[in-house]
Amino acid sequence: MSGINKNQGVTTLIDETQFKHVIGHFTTGVSVITVRNNGIDFGITASAVSSVSVEPPMLLVCVNKNTGTCHAIANAKTFTVNIMKETQTELALRFARANTDKFSEIDFTCGHLGNPVLEDTLATLECRVVEEVNGGTHTVFLAEVQTAEAADGEPLVYYRGKFGQFNEF
Repeated sequence: MSGINKNQGVTTLIDETQFKHVIGHFTTGVSVITVRNNGIDFGITASAVSSVSVEPPMLLVCVNKNTGTCHAIANAKTFTVNIMKETQTELALRFARANTDKFSEIDFTCGHLGNPVLEDTLATLECRVVEEVNGGTHTVFLAEVQTAEAADGEPLVYYRGKFGQFNEF
């Protein structure tokens, strides 16, 4: 049971399984967050990316606290958001796997802030962290966008635990 118990005025939180099921119905874009810290490249696939403000240009990313990428962003205070094209499912899956050599045999350059910028993505945003907020199992990084570029193509999307394509109508 979830919601507010009106008889006692107590709020009961839903369980993890129910939350994952319901929030999975929210379609999101797919990005790979990259950062270089102390000469080591880190990256993680993320769907929890959102625009925060236009003036100044800001966004947020949510990264699991138990990942090396989270710790690297916290130390470097910068990161790059690489927004995936619909043809980049394998790349998104590569960065979703833990404890792998994610940058092996892929094309990337270093951006203006020194972080990896993946080649041939739909868009990239290079960001400087201005604030960190704890949110349960994740750290929310609020960041000002320093550079942004977009290319032609269609986005890779994430819905109910699966990657897919965006269909205009």
